[in-house]
Amino acid sequence: MTDENAPLICVMGVSAAGKTTVGIALAEQLGVPFNDADALHSDANRAKMASGTPLTDDDRWPWLETVGDRFRSRSDTGLVMACSALRRVYRDRIRSVAPDVLFVHLHGSRELLLERAQARTDHFMPAALFDSQLATLEVLDEDEAGFVVIVDREPHELVEEIVGRLAKSSVR
Repeated sequence: MTDENAPLICVMGVSAAGKTTVGIALAEQLGVPFNDADALHSDANRAKMASGTPLTDDDRWPWLETVGDRFRSRSDTGLVMACSALRRVYRDRIRSVAPDVLFVHLHGSRELLLERAQARTDHFMPAALFDSQLATLEVLDEDEAGFVVIVDREPHELVEEIVGRLAKSSVR
């Protein structure tokens, strides 16, 4: 049986926006599992990104289906997942499998995000792909379930804002 109050939240944005850090803390606060969509990429996708080659949409479709399947499989427990979900069509693909997903877009200035991306040494997504991600990013449309959070604060402050906005929108 599905718990209609179990949140399905996709923490989205470009690399280095803080999706995993914020997602883990948000999942803990909400008492639901956390997954990182990066872990669902195929080895071929990971190798491609690690070499500095952006993924094509053909590379992404099976991955996005897997992301949607993971959300759907957790509809009874809730789930917070970190996933770039940069374009509307990608979010639509996820929603086609799991229609109740709410998108929380972590967004910041190019300078702040690039600084964070360049400081990372343990991530398969190189800073060189940062500009291609920014070029690909499509902000949430008004008809999409979700909202934008500016990442110019500490992660715990972002989680407080997200939880407060979820409570106001009756998503739990």
